[in-house]
Amino acid sequence: MELELINTVDNLCDYTYNFTWQDGGLRHDDIIPFQNGTDFTFGNLVDELKKQKDVRIYGNAGKRLGYSMGVDLKHFGGNGKPEKAGTLYIEGNVSSEMGMGMVSGTIYVKGSIEEPAGNVVEVVSDVIGFRKFRSITEILCRGLGKDELLKNSFDSKKKHLLLDDGVLRGTIAARCDCDVLVTVEGDVFNGTGLLMKKGTVHVRGDAGMNTGAHLDGGSVVVEGTAGEFAGAYMKKGTIILKDAKGFAGANLEDGIIYARNSIRTSKPVEELGMSEDDGKVIMKYLGCRQVEAMSYHKYGILKERLFRMRDGSFMLRKIE
Repeated sequence: MELELINTVDNLCDYTYNFTWQDGGLRHDDIIPFQNGTDFTFGNLVDELKKQKDVRIYGNAGKRLGYSMGVDLKHFGGNGKPEKAGTLYIEGNVSSEMGMGMVSGTIYVKGSIEEPAGNVVEVVSDVIGFRKFRSITEILCRGLGKDELLKNSFDSKKKHLLLDDGVLRGTIAARCDCDVLVTVEGDVFNGTGLLMKKGTVHVRGDAGMNTGAHLDGGSVVVEGTAGEFAGAYMKKGTIILKDAKGFAGANLEDGIIYARNSIRTSKPVEELGMSEDDGKVIMKYLGCRQVEAMSYHKYGILKERLFRMRDGSFMLRKIE
């Protein structure tokens, strides 16, 4: 499928259609504006990629190109898991947030790319004149294959991806379901560890909004400060922070958030007592001493509480 644009268009090949379920954004049958000689819809491009075919766009792509590319989204009747995707060629420039939440497929770009990027990393291109990008999640769980990383490094035996190229990225390791480690030498954008089920993302710097949002297992470690809504809708797993802006743990169902500094939470999340086992968790991820580890604050949902009985004794009961 080939599409020529005479002006920049946002949300091309966006599997979520700009989160249509939240604000009525785009629709599958909406015609893409600024086409030259064609009348493709936003859905036509997504459908083509779902069939593992090629989509070639002549012109500049706007923001959120390939958002959640390769995801069989539950909102549209899918299972929420990764699926194979085709190849996207952009013969022009690309605006920010390319490949946010992307879990499979390949994107080739001929022009410039604005930061922040999404869950993608550059590999050595096999197409002259184009830069080649693949999903970080796909590389973590399926390997590089014949590709070779550009600037970063991946130890397949230790299952460790080191990102030290200075590129600001969001949704790193989105929907990851394998035991791996991603180390980021610097800051990250929004949504680190989004919907992650297994693995660890360790950020040496600061993180943006929605760090660990919808986390469903695994761990997210941020040595600096996380933005607003850290741990929002978290189902299980562990988040370790130095500090957090705004409120953390909104609509948290389960899991634990540790913070070096005291952070603000909303009910039913509250500060819990630190145990020796909690200290070991901090020591494991940060390599600090026990005294420093035990100075962290622990946040979660209290599941048991001591109740005083009529005879003066105490009983530990689960909180429903």
